[in-house]
Amino acid sequence: MAKTEKSPKGTKTKKIKDKLLLFIVPAVVVTIVILVAISSFLSKSRLEEMARNELESSITNQADNIYAWLQQNLENFSTIKASLEGMDLDETYYEEVLTTFVGSNSNAPNGVYIATQSGKVYTGRGTDLSITNPTDQQWYKEGLSRINMAYGEPYKNDEGEYVISASGILNDGSDEIKVVAADVTLGKISIIVNSGVKMKNANSFLVDRNDMMVLAHRDSSLVSTTLTGSLGRPVMDGTYNAIISSDYSTTNLGQYTVAFKEIKGTDWLLVSYIENSVILANVTQLITILLIIGVVATILIVILVSAIIGRVIKPLSYITENIHAMSSGDFTIEVKNTSNDEIGVMGQQVGKFVGLMRDMLSSINDESEKLKEESDNSDQVSRVMFDASQSQESAMVNLNQTVDQLAIAVNEIAENATTLAMVVSDTKANSDTASERMAETVEISKSGRADMEKLSVAMGEIQAANQELVASVEKVGQASEEITNIVGMISEIAEETNLLSLNASIEAARAGEAGKGFAVVASEIGGLAKHSAESAQSISDLINQVRDQIEKVVSQADASAKSIEANGELIDAAVTTFDKIFENIESTSDVIKEMIADINKVDEVSTNVAAISEEQAASADEILETSKNMVEQAQAITQSSQDVADNSHQLANTSQTLTGYVQQFKIVKEDTDYDE
Repeated sequence: MAKTEKSPKGTKTKKIKDKLLLFIVPAVVVTIVILVAISSFLSKSRLEEMARNELESSITNQADNIYAWLQQNLENFSTIKASLEGMDLDETYYEEVLTTFVGSNSNAPNGVYIATQSGKVYTGRGTDLSITNPTDQQWYKEGLSRINMAYGEPYKNDEGEYVISASGILNDGSDEIKVVAADVTLGKISIIVNSGVKMKNANSFLVDRNDMMVLAHRDSSLVSTTLTGSLGRPVMDGTYNAIISSDYSTTNLGQYTVAFKEIKGTDWLLVSYIENSVILANVTQLITILLIIGVVATILIVILVSAIIGRVIKPLSYITENIHAMSSGDFTIEVKNTSNDEIGVMGQQVGKFVGLMRDMLSSINDESEKLKEESDNSDQVSRVMFDASQSQESAMVNLNQTVDQLAIAVNEIAENATTLAMVVSDTKANSDTASERMAETVEISKSGRADMEKLSVAMGEIQAANQELVASVEKVGQASEEITNIVGMISEIAEETNLLSLNASIEAARAGEAGKGFAVVASEIGGLAKHSAESAQSISDLINQVRDQIEKVVSQADASAKSIEANGELIDAAVTTFDKIFENIESTSDVIKEMIADINKVDEVSTNVAAISEEQAASADEILETSKNMVEQAQAITQSSQDVADNSHQLANTSQTLTGYVQQFKIVKEDTDYDE
């Protein structure tokens, strides 16, 4: 509720400050609430968009990893198939050759196996495969339609495990149709799917679009589950609908944000999802912070606005108090002009009015006092003729007292003039000290300007050194390119050595017992070739990291060069500024010298004023003696007149009335100070 105060007439009036706050504060609060709401909405939208982008990036990277893993295994199986086709082996050697591939691939520990049209199955020793009626198996039927190795549909093998087989026709030059195959379990794929999620708190699962079967899931109990669209799980039911409609765009399913990604070369669909509450957790925290900031900002703005309004309208309160005083007849007030706006103009005009009224009332009061004094004197002379000499004597006594006070005032003026001369002398000494300090400042500014020029030269040298550093780093980058080429050659040599080792193992197997020693040597050579290839790949990865770091160093060096160049320009500007400062200091030094000269002149004038004041004090003493003589002479003066008595009586009445009117106004300050 706005505070009120009583006006001179007794009515209550509201303060302007309270009225302004009543309008401004709600507007500020509404504005801050709107800004917080807009910021919250934009933050929520931005965080949701960022979460979608991160989820899509994560699932894309995960899908690429799955595809790369599948291709890596498929290439391994295709290589073994090509080796078998190139050996031209008799079926009696199949088991021996297939044994060499058992355990060579950790993702397919049983290696590859072969099934013939007649129902025979060939596997390597040490495998746990149990295959019956191979021609009825899904992988065999799929392999009959493919020349190259390719993945088929998931199925449950004789051991009860869900596997995915890569199979194809084996062209070994015989008349009988043969299919070569290798198995990868869904457990391996589940590990890749669950460990490949890069977005925090996100989950993924893999679905076969042909039969709607879940191939991989973090919850192992859901693996091999068939999607029907009515499982009661929003993500799985939504995935079923997305496959049916072939719409794989990122969407919201229930309380989850879900992204889809097709795996290249397969009929598989990777699904990644995250709870919306996880995404919006930061939004809730941000909204809370924004609300706190809004409340604090509102309080600070209200305090600031209140202080500003109080400062702006403070001169108006002075004017209001002065108008109240004028309405009470007090014209002794002094209206202060504390601002240069409309309020200041108002105060200035009120001050002018008060001055005019005070001068006018003072003149009327002086005239009425004079008139009253003259009428009283005339009345007294006309009524009491014999008292004329006594009245004259009294008037001369008053004159004597006035002259006495004048003498005292003149003596005070002489003392003040002497004090002024002493102050001016002290000021002259301080000005001399200021002149010396200004001379020292001029010398220091010269030294600062020279230091800035040296700093400019040093920045140029730093820029040249930085350019040399960039050239050196670029040479290192070129050297890393050459090393990369050499490592590539080593990798190619290792691959060729690995193939030679494989052929040697096959030849050793053909040689039987005589070739066992040679088979061991070929196996060691194959291991060394594999180790060399892995080392070459590690070196290549390290060189790529070095190249990336070199590119970052070059980029940072370029940024440093630009920063150094910008700093050089700033230093040049600082040198120019120092020149201007130096010129201004020299100009200030000249002005101070002129001020010292003027102070010397003031010192001479104040000394002369002190001497003249002492002379006036002596003259006032002489006037005092003269007034005493006039008092003695006035005692002998007497006059009387009847006509003057009648006129003076009427004049006295008129003067009394005029004096009563003027005394209603206060134009002379009392002894105590007036508080505005």
